[in-house]
Amino acid sequence: MAVNRILTNILSDRLPETRDFFTGLLGLQADFEEDWYVHLSAPGDPALEVAVWRRDHGLIPEAYREAPRGTILTFVVDDVDAVHERAVTMGATVVSPPRDRFYGQRSCLVLDPNGLLVDVSTPVP
Repeated sequence: MAVNRILTNILSDRLPETRDFFTGLLGLQADFEEDWYVHLSAPGDPALEVAVWRRDHGLIPEAYREAPRGTILTFVVDDVDAVHERAVTMGATVVSPPRDRFYGQRSCLVLDPNGLLVDVSTPVP
């Protein structure tokens, strides 16, 4: 058996806001939208993708519809400082501004509209 794809799905009560957060912050594009689902990807590389599901949709078992916790969604970008500036301009909650980490990354932490912790990182040369 081979794994052919890994796709992270975020549960949300705020699909439009979540779509706008990721398109505005990271430049992702909405490839497909329904009233219960939004699929986002990096322009020019559809393998870099994330999706948003409406939390109360029938496909989600009721016991698993709670807000995200214990999860960090990481995006590696060319310029974390520029993304941080964009987050501030958008009014996003910045949990931790950019700083160099001991493991060779410069990263910042922001919250998406659902309270999901998003790590944006750039390798330090």
